[in-house]
Amino acid sequence: MIEVSLSPALVIGTGLVGASVAMALTRAGVEVHLEDKRRSHALVAASRGAGTVEPVDADAVRLVVVATPPQALSGVIFEALQRFPNATITDVGSVKGVVLAALRATGADLARYCGSHPMAGSAKDGPITARADLFEDRTWVITPHDTSAAQSVLVVRKVAELCGARLTTMAAQHHDEAVGQVSHVPQLMSALVAGGLLDLPAEHLTLAGQGLRDVTRIAGGDPKLWRQIISANHRALRIELQELHADLGKLIEAIDDPDAVEAFLDRGRTGTRAIPGKHGSLPADWAEVVIEIPDAPGSLARLFADVEAAGVNVEDVTIDHDTQAERGWLAVHVEADAAEPLSAAMTAAGWNVRRP
Repeated sequence: MIEVSLSPALVIGTGLVGASVAMALTRAGVEVHLEDKRRSHALVAASRGAGTVEPVDADAVRLVVVATPPQALSGVIFEALQRFPNATITDVGSVKGVVLAALRATGADLARYCGSHPMAGSAKDGPITARADLFEDRTWVITPHDTSAAQSVLVVRKVAELCGARLTTMAAQHHDEAVGQVSHVPQLMSALVAGGLLDLPAEHLTLAGQGLRDVTRIAGGDPKLWRQIISANHRALRIELQELHADLGKLIEAIDDPDAVEAFLDRGRTGTRAIPGKHGSLPADWAEVVIEIPDAPGSLARLFADVEAAGVNVEDVTIDHDTQAERGWLAVHVEADAAEPLSAAMTAAGWNVRRP
């Protein structure tokens, strides 16, 4: 049996993902050291329990996690292979093919390198937003290449397991195609809709509800970071965008046909049910119970306590803020047969409940 050793580990780059990996590994008992081009970021991450900024003996390091912006990945990985001769090197970048190609072009021995990509993050970045549980029950893609040593793959798998993630394995190009479809295209579509809001009259925007916020939420991500991601995966994205362009053309042609529009919407609704639910399972039919929540201290905590007391399994929650009154609406997503019991329990607890 191959021994897997992670201590001491070094995390290079302490933004949201890097600092969260460091926190999770530290929580699991791994000795973690931190480096960042912005030392202030590493210091903040260390202060939040991600590890230490103290230097580490390069020969002793067993694991290096590179969590830099995409355009820096290949260079930092190459340097790490030289600096840390006894370490497995992985990265947590969102595009793998161009990184692997750049590393191959150096002629370096890549046996100790195995790429990976945790499918978790936020529109907000920086160590202040990091948390140790960021990856729990989220997919973590391992992308070994043809010369990755078995030891390297096992080490990276161990990292993902200690972070609480669900593991899957893909080749680099397959990974890039997949993330283009489920991550990068949605980012572009969100930006497309959000950018269009700049052309709307202000009074139109006062009608915006949770639906618009849901569609445009991820457009709040850092454009400079997404520029790097999109540029690195532009070939796969061009194919996806061409297919969307064709679908949009069909919708424009059919927009006057109610039956065709209903078929289009039904296809979209069916598509939402193809997205895996919690723990990778297929999602069950769910319903929303919408509860009015006053904009007052302690209201949210009291509401969640009453939902928990109702004994209903909650799949998800969303909050819509009323722009005209000091209140909001909390939509609690539950399995369809649990909606009525939850509505009754929350009404009995004194909440104003409505079903959309």
